[in-house]
Amino acid sequence: MEFGILSLLPPVIAIVLALITRNVIPALFVGVWLGATMMYDWNPFMGVYATFSDFIIPSAGDPWNATVLIYCGLFGVLIAFLQKTGGAEAIANAISSKVKTPRGAQGSTMVFGLIIFFEDYFNALTVGSVMRSVTDKMRVSREKLAYIVDSTSAPMCLLGPVSTWVVFVMGLIGAQYTEMGISESEYMTYIFSIPFNFYAILAIILVGIIVFLKWDFGPMAQAEHRARTSGKVIRDDAEPPSDDQMAEVDMPEGYKPKIRSMVVPIIVLVGMIPPLFLWTGGYPEKSFVTAFGEADGATSILIAAFVAGVVALVMGMQQKLYSFKESMSIIVSGFRSMMIVYIILILAWSIGSVTTEVGTAEYIVHFVEQTTSTAIIPVLLFLIGAIVAFTTGTSYGTFSIMIPIAMPLAASMDISMYLAIAAVFSGGIFGDHCSPISDTTILSSAGSGSDHIDHVNTQIPYAITAGISGIMSFLTVGLSGSPVLAIIVGAVVLFILAFIMNKVWGRQIPNEQVTV
Repeated sequence: MEFGILSLLPPVIAIVLALITRNVIPALFVGVWLGATMMYDWNPFMGVYATFSDFIIPSAGDPWNATVLIYCGLFGVLIAFLQKTGGAEAIANAISSKVKTPRGAQGSTMVFGLIIFFEDYFNALTVGSVMRSVTDKMRVSREKLAYIVDSTSAPMCLLGPVSTWVVFVMGLIGAQYTEMGISESEYMTYIFSIPFNFYAILAIILVGIIVFLKWDFGPMAQAEHRARTSGKVIRDDAEPPSDDQMAEVDMPEGYKPKIRSMVVPIIVLVGMIPPLFLWTGGYPEKSFVTAFGEADGATSILIAAFVAGVVALVMGMQQKLYSFKESMSIIVSGFRSMMIVYIILILAWSIGSVTTEVGTAEYIVHFVEQTTSTAIIPVLLFLIGAIVAFTTGTSYGTFSIMIPIAMPLAASMDISMYLAIAAVFSGGIFGDHCSPISDTTILSSAGSGSDHIDHVNTQIPYAITAGISGIMSFLTVGLSGSPVLAIIVGAVVLFILAFIMNKVWGRQIPNEQVTV
């Protein structure tokens, strides 16, 4: 069934409703229902039935999606134990003793986000939850924390040498090489695409500019002013996706929280991931690189989170903070703290399925794929990828749609294969950063304890600033063929835009020193 321009309705309606109502759950549901109604000859009653039978239930039951949901729940359990044992408070106090300013707290968060490049979900939840106490004490808004987390997690997953994203895109690249009869290494193709991934690079540069030069602008400047002057790190009536009920934990009288209560479980969590990647990838039967490339990233991190949670549970019992029976209640609280995340993720996946069924991406691609100028092709691939990611809320889905288009197009028009692939990567991340229905954006809100729509509203001006700079980079490389010149042009444009926006749309933030 062909819907033409009407295929844009489900995602557009969902996004508009989310921004207007500041509540993403009913907005997503309406989008799914509208798409289901369209699929059943515009019958609204069949649309309700199909919403659940064709989209929500299959999305919740999909093995990969279920793995992510369980992983999120186990991470919620781990966070609950870290808070109950005081480990999170102890590490936050330790960092706070070194971090004396809001800028220092933000810079530490940025560095933490850059280090954890192997999994975006893990990055978003870990960095946000660990640094939340530190940034709260420094009166940094939750919106700012979510922005730093979001703008380092996804970009780093496609700038690092190994990650779960690399696993996925290598499969897409390899499939296209097979179709085209090309024998080039898909892993080396990915590696050579990194210098052309301009938006990811510029997004991280912008985080540094915003953090260290304090050039906040737009709604973020308002949020930072509110946090710094009133101490309100979230606005009144905000509704963070994750449950903050565990934030206030009563410690037994005389008990002093210990750093090891958090450090040991986190070391277990991080330390188990590389060997699990190798094991699930078939090492040593397969080579080191091949095993990492074929690893089951989601299951590996699920197992690591489970073991780390068990370690945290046992450590709390050893310190006599709770009994085994009481630990079961903590586990339930941990899963419950992620309930809103579950709902939003399932609905986000569902609307992604809806857009596939009604042909949203196909319509967008067909509509704009009309140019024959090789210099403009990278810009178009970037923009199309951004639109698809924005309307579907998934970078993975965008890559799945666009890589099979970009690679044959590059081959037929004698465009750099690395450039074409990187343009799709950049567009997917850009659209993802702007979309309120993006899973990584949702998890960044959840990990940081920020109202989701507030996170989207404050991040969009920054993402667009980096996006415009990215367009200039892709245009430059299309004309010159030099990625070095392109990134220099993009960085200069980014710096100028950030400076102008801060002057025009900024707000004076109080003194750097904060008394806590």
